[in-house]
Amino acid sequence: MINKLVYLAERVSVYTGKCVAWLTLAMMLLTCLIVLLRYGFNIGSIALQESVLYLHALVFMLGAAYTFKDDGHVRVDVFYRNFSDKKKAWVNIVGGVFFLLPMTLYTSYLSLEYVGASWKVLETSQEPGGLPFIYLLKTLIPLMMVSLIIQGLADIGKNVGVLQSSSNTLADKG
Repeated sequence: MINKLVYLAERVSVYTGKCVAWLTLAMMLLTCLIVLLRYGFNIGSIALQESVLYLHALVFMLGAAYTFKDDGHVRVDVFYRNFSDKKKAWVNIVGGVFFLLPMTLYTSYLSLEYVGASWKVLETSQEPGGLPFIYLLKTLIPLMMVSLIIQGLADIGKNVGVLQSSSNTLADKG
């Protein structure tokens, strides 16, 4: 059962990550368009510039769980890289249970009022000609936390499986 849940959570992270990866191409093309319009034709657009900001936020915030799944996040692994798979699994479980999950749950909780207030007034850009979707941008905060919680639980489950398989291997040898 745990393996199915881990697989499902990781499939969601992979799908989201691949979709978000395409946004980096859109962001790059849009940035080129902005530069071309601004310096080639002397045309500026706050909405286009804010669109790049929105795309960057989408890439970063919705790609975090995918990066975590592929162990692409920043890790200070002076000791970790030399650990056995069992020790790495313990570090990942302890880190997930005592650091990742509490931080993401707390941040989710804190963000709800902040995002709710933005939705209440349908917050818009303060810039003239800016995008009227600040409330959607702020919604990425709890979405990022939820995706990290799901992927964190999947990672904990995967590492519990590593410990169980190493226990079974030891039991088979004994």
